[in-house]
Amino acid sequence: MHNPNHEYAPFFKELKRIYAAMGREYEKAADYYGFNCTGCIDNCCLTRFYHHTNLEYFYILEGYHTLEEKQRIEVTNRAIDVCKKTVSADEKGEPVHSMCPLNFDGLCILYEYRPMICRLHGIPHELQRPGQNIVYGPGCEAFTQQCKDKDYFKFDRTPFYIEMARLEKDLKQEMGITQKFKKTIARMLISCS
Repeated sequence: MHNPNHEYAPFFKELKRIYAAMGREYEKAADYYGFNCTGCIDNCCLTRFYHHTNLEYFYILEGYHTLEEKQRIEVTNRAIDVCKKTVSADEKGEPVHSMCPLNFDGLCILYEYRPMICRLHGIPHELQRPGQNIVYGPGCEAFTQQCKDKDYFKFDRTPFYIEMARLEKDLKQEMGITQKFKKTIARMLISCS
């Protein structure tokens, strides 16, 4: 297990603060809509999400190392399998729906360490990019089925994206990281092992 006082600790502390703020705002919106995710056929854990911060990768790595060795091996093998299926589907030009390697029996085994998009997915939202119009995103399929008759509740992701970008910039500067980051959970986990 990692020493909590290692070089990423101050960044993880700030990341947890941002995640907690996300959770509070998400909960307000979910409460307004009466939305409760209980899983569905179109499970978001089957979606290929790309994650764009080194910080979230390092945090997943932190969580990965809290698992028992046997579970780490299983997670790594699952991640390898997902990556193989993804490459094969991409080569054939087919969509891919592979379960996230961290989903065991319908639950994320690193839930506390899950990235931002996993925390924010499901509820309609808006995002204000600099110099552009506001972009509105729909809720997931389960949300639409449960809450289609409700008026829109403002759930603005912009402050969280700004804070995450600032924290990522600080981390990259501190650690001397220059390359951009774009990986799925499966790709992150392969590089963890």
